[in-house]
Parts: sequence; C-alpha cells; structure tokens
Amino acid sequence: MPAPLKTEAVVLRSIRYGEADRVLHLYTPGNGRLAAIAKGVRRARSRFGARLEPYFHVRLVLHEGRGDLFTVTSADTIETNGGIREHAATLDAAARAADAVARLFETPEAHPEVFTLLVNELRLLSVDSSHSRPATGLAFRLKLLLAAGVVPQLGSCAACGEVEHLAAFSAAAGGVVCGSCEAAAFPLDHESYRFLVDALGSPLANAPDASERALRQAERAIVETAEHHAHVRLRPMVAAS
Repeated sequence: MPAPLKTEAVVLRSIRYGEADRVLHLYTPGNGRLAAIAKGVRRARSRFGARLEPYFHVRLVLHEGRGDLFTVTSADTIETNGGIREHAATLDAAARAADAVARLFETPEAHPEVFTLLVNELRLLSVDSSHSRPATGLAFRLKLLLAAGVVPQLGSCAACGEVEHLAAFSAAAGGVVCGSCEAAAFPLDHESYRFLVDALGSPLANAPDASERALRQAERAIVETAEHHAHVRLRPMVAAS
C-alpha cells in the first residue's frame, strides 16, 4: 500500500460530489496539480469543518486510491485568506489566478515556485483589495509564463536581435519585435513595453500600473504567448473598450 502523501496545498476549486462529498482541485509545491476527494465534508459534523474551501492554504494528508483521485484523510488550515471573500473584485481576481495556474500547470510535475507565487498572490488579495486591479493580475500571469518556460523575449527583437525601435509584439516570433520585423505583429506602445519589463522584474506587491490601453496591449501579449507556446487559452482580465 502506498505511503500517505503529506503536503501543503492551495485549494483551486471545490466541486460537490454525491450527497456529502467534494472533489477538490489542489495545487501543491512538490506534486503539482492533484485531484482529491474529501468524503463527508458537506455534513454538518464533518471532521474537516470548513477547512477545504477554495483559496485556502492548507496542510493535508492524502491517500492514493485506485483511480485518479486521492482521498483526504487529514486537513489543517495554514491560511484562510478570508479577506478575499469580502469583495467581489478580490474574489474574481483569486478565481482568475487559480484558473491560470490550473490551465498552465495541469500535471503532477513539481513547480514549487508556482506554488509560492500563488500563495503570495492570494495573500496579497486577502490583505489589500487594491491588488485586485488588472495590473497585478497581469504581472502574476507574466510570472507564470516565466515559470512555464515560455516568457516572451523583451530585451531585444525576437526576430533579428535589434535592441532599439521595439515597437510591436509577435507571439509567433517569441516576443517584442522591431519596426523592420513587425509585419505579422501587433503594435506595442512604449508604455505597454515598460509595463511588461517592469512587471516581470518587480515583486507582485510592487506590480507597476499603467493606462487601460497599455494593459490591454500587455494582456494581448500574455494571452497570445500562452496560446502559441503553451496551447492554453487564459480568461480575459482587461475589458475591451
């Protein structure tokens, strides 16, 4: 019989199953994305109480079953991130962060840096609702692309290596491109370019802000990069005008 798996986890999603159970989508530091069933968790006298809600940071003991689902046998709360539930904007931002992690990192492969990044993002959203702004969410996604190994090239033209006149973006080329190579690219304003560079190099807590136009361009760069190189479609964040 396999030994139990003891791990920290973030609950990405919780789905009702049967009369009293829930299926949990989890992200862990050492085992990537896992699915587990919490039996009887919806009963009033469940031994798990309310410790397995979405966006909770928990410590679990999991037993491997015959199918794809682990079984939760022990759960302790590390952080509830309760402030997320106080505002619709933070709840939405947390859902989009969890969804991006689930889509970009859907296997059991270990990415401890992604786990740490997600824990940090949820903590920021819980303590300060201003972090629900699209700029922080885009900075989070850009860092996820870095962890996935598909971050766009920003230091020079992805097509020819030119370091000046970087005026457009091409996911197919792999990043920013210069004026001579922009035929199949979309325009990228200097403000949008600076946002991408500064967001990648700054802690999430200090994510830069930008105009709505710049954020829309930055989001397009992030979304098209994820689609072209990771074959993942991310949910939109910045409303089109």
